Amino acid sequence: MSQSDEIVFYTNPMSRGRIARWMLEEIDQPYRTVVLDYGTTMKASEYLAINPMGKVPAISHRGVVVTECAAICTWLADAFPEAGLAPALDDPARGPYLRWMFFGAGPLEAAVTAKSLGLLAPADKAGMAGYGSFDQVVDALENAVASSGGPWLLGDRFSALDVYLGSQIAWGLQFRSLPDRDLFKGYAARLFQRPAAIRAREIDDALIAAGNTGS
Repeated sequence: MSQSDEIVFYTNPMSRGRIARWMLEEIDQPYRTVVLDYGTTMKASEYLAINPMGKVPAISHRGVVVTECAAICTWLADAFPEAGLAPALDDPARGPYLRWMFFGAGPLEAAVTAKSLGLLAPADKAGMAGYGSFDQVVDALENAVASSGGPWLLGDRFSALDVYLGSQIAWGLQFRSLPDRDLFKGYAARLFQRPAAIRAREIDDALIAAGNTGS
């Protein structure tokens, strides 16, 4: 692999980098991991040149820096089509794939964060919030799981969408930021059985156990 083709993965095992790690394991390509610490290396000038937000995850691939979990998952799925993790541009499934990917990065993330911080828009101002209300977001999310017609969000086809949106559902259940609904629990249980998900968890959990959470 040439240097330009190398995937460099910037992360912390106690972060959303766990989502990107899972995606990297799903594409089954070699990558190099750089573990950053929240208070030091993540805010150092060297990394700020990569991501001015000073946050992880980020990847560098083919001379391009990609940040934000949804973007990283989308990029990797498109960069490695042989993994079969994204519908092709001319596939009608590309529409719902992108729809729910952006839903996760937009309304879902905003609504869950606002609720956790006690900052949800009041009912009479809900129309001004992109997510509307928390209940609307959760109901829409449940409908996405229920209406897929299969075990995954695109039916019988597992995709990068399951990595990203599925991680949000699983974390929502774990940290009780989403309601404990049966459809969510069943879906999360299926996700946890993915071999790549298991590998990713083991790698990050081992880093935490070894005290390797950045330097």
